[in-house]
This record gives sequence, C-alpha cells and structure tokens, in this order.
Amino acid sequence: MNMFQNRNSFVKEQDQVSEDHGGAFFSVRDIHAWYGESYIVQGVSFDIARGEVLSLLGRNGAGKTSTLRTLARLDSPALTQGEIWLDGEPLHNRRAFQAAQFGVQLVPEDRRIIGGLTVEENLILAQVSGQKGWEIEQVYERFPRLAERRGQEAITLSGGEQQMLAVARALARDLKILFLDEPYEGLAPVIVQEIESIVRQIRDLGITTIIVEQNAVAALRLSDKAVIMDTGQAVFAGTAQEVLDNKELRDEYLAI
Repeated sequence: MNMFQNRNSFVKEQDQVSEDHGGAFFSVRDIHAWYGESYIVQGVSFDIARGEVLSLLGRNGAGKTSTLRTLARLDSPALTQGEIWLDGEPLHNRRAFQAAQFGVQLVPEDRRIIGGLTVEENLILAQVSGQKGWEIEQVYERFPRLAERRGQEAITLSGGEQQMLAVARALARDLKILFLDEPYEGLAPVIVQEIESIVRQIRDLGITTIIVEQNAVAALRLSDKAVIMDTGQAVFAGTAQEVLDNKELRDEYLAI
C-alpha cells in the first residue's frame, strides 16, 4: 500500500482483499454496523498479527469507538455485515459475553471501576466468570502501585491508577486481544507517561492490542500498525511509522 492514498483508492484496494482471513491472528473483513438508522461503521477491513499493537485513529466522530465496540461484539452498534476472526475462530457470530469468554477484553473510556469495592475485590470479581488469566499476585508484581492500594476503595484512586486497575482487570481474565478506548483521556501529561509505560509493558509481553486514542502521536509511538478512519470508513491502513512520516496524511485526517 502506498504511504498516502485517498479514500477511493483505499476502498478499491479493500474490495480486492480475499474474504479469507488469511491466517492473521485478528482479521476484520468488510464490517458494517448501525446505531438504529444511523450507518456508523462502513466497510472497515484490516489484519493484525499476533503480538502487534494497532492504533485506530481519526478525528472526533470518525467512528473509532463505534468500530471498537463492534469488534468487541457489543449490541450497539449492531453488526449487519462482515466477518471478524480471532485466532482462527469467528467472532462475528458471538455475543459480547461469548467474545469475552474467548479472550476479547475491552477497557472502555469510562473504565467501569466498581464502586464500593476495593482494588483487590475489583480484580477478584474480574475472575468470577470465564477463564482466569494472570493470578492476582502476578498483577501486583507488574503493577506495584495497585499492590500498595489493594485494600483501598477503587473509585478513590487517581485517574491514572484507575486506568491501571482497568487494564489489570483485563489481564486477570483470559486474554487474547486487548481493546483500549481512549486510555489517555482526561489524564495529566505525567499520568499519560505512566499509562504509556503500561501499554509498552503489554506490548512487550506480546499481547495483541488495539488502541483508540485522540492523542495520535502518543498512540503511534507504541504501535506497529495504524488504521485511520473518517466518517465511518477506513481511509488508510499501514504502519504506524508511515503515519508519523507523512505530514499530508496527518494534516488531512488527524490535524497533528
């Protein structure tokens, strides 16, 4: 794929992609999704190899989070066409809880920390249903700050610590692919650096990850690949470095 190409040429190339998932660890093939009568995700396709990190980028309203929710098999938006494959198995015919049981873990923008429970209770609850991932002590070894606050009510943690806990809960469950939705949203620059460190650790552990993030440069620095979206369509798919090196592409679709 050329470093920069307009939407028409990209769509034409995607039309030529084989319907077979081609052995990729995670494969998205021509997915379409709707919120009621609103056509939100319009024919998105891409592949990720095992252990790669992909940034899903675009301006506000481009369809990034809607695409991530579709991939996680949430009910809204509703997938109406296309295929999603993980580790050789179809996800497009599964509900969200079934996808989670198969190893799809979504950390949403609001983090979904459970009030009234301690840090440790949040971690234990994550393991109640489905297959276990990391043991609690493994989580604490990787995130010593959570170990220090294991008995603290989780909603009293700082924003960065809550993001750590949200990621840790995903790791405490059976995990094949991790979806991070706006992990840097609302965090101070110093905390963003801490979250970057966490994502870097996840990458170094070989965990396949998709990041939706407005802070495109920060996300690209941690990623192998990038998909840029505009009005519900993928207008670019290539390496993260290609985006960092291409000012024209960034100016048109990312404004950075």
